[in-house]
Amino acid sequence: MSQLFPDYRPSWETDAHRELRRHASEFIRKEATPNQDRWARQHAVDREFWNKAGAAGLLGLDLPEEYGGAGGDFGMQAVVQEELVYAHDSAFGFSVHSPIVAHYIYAYGDDEQKQRWLPGIISGEKVLAIAMTEPGTGSDLQSVKTTAVRDGADYVVNGSKTFISNGTHCDLLVIVAKTDPGQGAAGTSLIVAEVDGLPGFERGRVLEKIGQHGQDTRELFFSDMRVPVANLLGAQEGHGFYQLMEQLARERLIIATLCSALAEAAILEALRYSREREAFGREIGKFQHIKFELADCKARAFAIKTTVDAAIQQYLDGTNDPATASMAKLFAAETSDDIVDRCLQIFGGYGYMSEYPIAGMYVASRVNRIYGGTSEIMKEIISRSM
Repeated sequence: MSQLFPDYRPSWETDAHRELRRHASEFIRKEATPNQDRWARQHAVDREFWNKAGAAGLLGLDLPEEYGGAGGDFGMQAVVQEELVYAHDSAFGFSVHSPIVAHYIYAYGDDEQKQRWLPGIISGEKVLAIAMTEPGTGSDLQSVKTTAVRDGADYVVNGSKTFISNGTHCDLLVIVAKTDPGQGAAGTSLIVAEVDGLPGFERGRVLEKIGQHGQDTRELFFSDMRVPVANLLGAQEGHGFYQLMEQLARERLIIATLCSALAEAAILEALRYSREREAFGREIGKFQHIKFELADCKARAFAIKTTVDAAIQQYLDGTNDPATASMAKLFAAETSDDIVDRCLQIFGGYGYMSEYPIAGMYVASRVNRIYGGTSEIMKEIISRSM
């Protein structure tokens, strides 16, 4: 539950969401928060943490009960994501696995694929990643160079990907590849690789990021890697680009959600510090400048929260459009990044010390304006609706 806005309740939040929030908060603070430093040193959460999260019922919350899900809605995914941020987690790759990649398989998988993969995804037995970005492509997904050439009952996959979250632990990898390189976007397909012990699959180095050190972000390489044609997502080849576009709203909304929670968490840390730190004989929180800074940050955080909640409600109503999701992500990412920066300033020199949570928030925040589509891409999408 938001400590900064305790009396605010989003239109989409039901009693079931609030009960989930209490459960998720208790689990995360017990199982994740104490391990953040160790996970940062090892550049990954413990593999068994995925199983613990699955056993706690925190994965695949909006997937049907027949596969082991809770049969809930996207709001449940948002609740867990918020609680992860409130608890200062920056290591668990929940957002990629549960709100995003699981729904590629649920939305486009056939009955056999869903029966085979979704129960393990929900239990944490199967960790998900998606291989979109390549060196030199960035947001230009039409220009991917990875190829999947059909050879009998298999695709032969060659190429490389970078910036892949959950790259260390992933068991199932959704690969964006060209099944017909001459067709541009129409030649793009999504193929699921079961990568454990798969010949031709190689996990590259763990990438050194400025923040989120506990998240296992890697390069991945495919060299004549054979994947069954039966692992194609969708009834036929060439629909991958359109599948990506249909699902990007979920990705942008979950990023906007974590940005909203991050802004709140930063303000709460700054508030606590302003009441503990003294200068010139009194708490720094009693100086007008600090009070006004925090007041302005709180107002902006509330604007983020209501904007994101409105976009989530629209998504739940089935009336989501790309421009609204992009506006929510743009505003949340840009504004929360500014809030975190201003809150760090209140800490003075201590804000630059990694032992303070605000420092971790600062370096974790910057990527929100980049992944899931850069702020510049968001502006391009929004401009097309005008």
